[in-house]
Amino acid sequence: MPLPFRRFTGVVLMSFLALLSPAHAEVRQTSVWWLPRNVNMFGHEIDFIFYLILWLTGVTAVAVFSVMIYFLVKYRARPGVPAIHSHGNNTLEVIWTTIPVFIFLALAIYGNEQWTQMRLRTPPADALPVAVVGEQFGWNVRYPGPDGKLAKMVASKVGKDNPFGVDPADPDGMDDFTTYNDIVFPLNRPVRLYLGSKDVIHAFYVPEFRLYQDMVPGRVYDFVWLKAEATGNFQLACNQLCGQGHYKMFGKLAVVEESAYQDWAKSKATAPTASVDKSNPVPVSLVKK
Repeated sequence: MPLPFRRFTGVVLMSFLALLSPAHAEVRQTSVWWLPRNVNMFGHEIDFIFYLILWLTGVTAVAVFSVMIYFLVKYRARPGVPAIHSHGNNTLEVIWTTIPVFIFLALAIYGNEQWTQMRLRTPPADALPVAVVGEQFGWNVRYPGPDGKLAKMVASKVGKDNPFGVDPADPDGMDDFTTYNDIVFPLNRPVRLYLGSKDVIHAFYVPEFRLYQDMVPGRVYDFVWLKAEATGNFQLACNQLCGQGHYKMFGKLAVVEESAYQDWAKSKATAPTASVDKSNPVPVSLVKK
């Protein structure tokens, strides 16, 4: 049997076995062919600039290739027709250089303004503080208790026995509670994230939130915030290759009504804060269908 044919047969056989295997990836709830639906307050501007760039590049590509094909046909080599030698046109060169410059400047200014709103704007005073610390291969999450205050995170104190780098004597953290790979955010309420890493570089990534933030060990990122505008179940994924178990590093993230969040928080508030609860998932009944 020829070698190429054997390779082809092997690929077909492996593909067939993969289809029969029960170990499939989690089914995505939103479109797999286009952008997932946006549920974050900041996502509207991000989607706008995405579609704007898509249309600009799309129209430009069609125009350029149309002109190129036209010239290839019109000025093709033909017997008895001499070639035309051109030294260019300065006016045209100025035009097709100036227009893209102004387009790129406009996109840069608009994009910088949106980045400022998302990263440099101070979160609202009523924002819910939530600490998320990545590790190989999962997510440690810490919530404030009834006092609404989260214990202060110190990057230098983050370690195996203290994933959040908090002072056990910090009065603000006495009523905090923790979860593992399970996150609940209230609907239409700002959430201020305190992001960190225990070991290697991780990345907080939720496509439906249009939110991505690298988490480097030794730092606490306290300038990332969001406001979810729709309920649902989503997936928090690590978008940095962080080791052999990177493929399974994802957490369940639910956006629920404020009342449902309060009920969930009260049920968790009695849990001890000394260790992360890795066995108490988010009740599916909390999520509005």
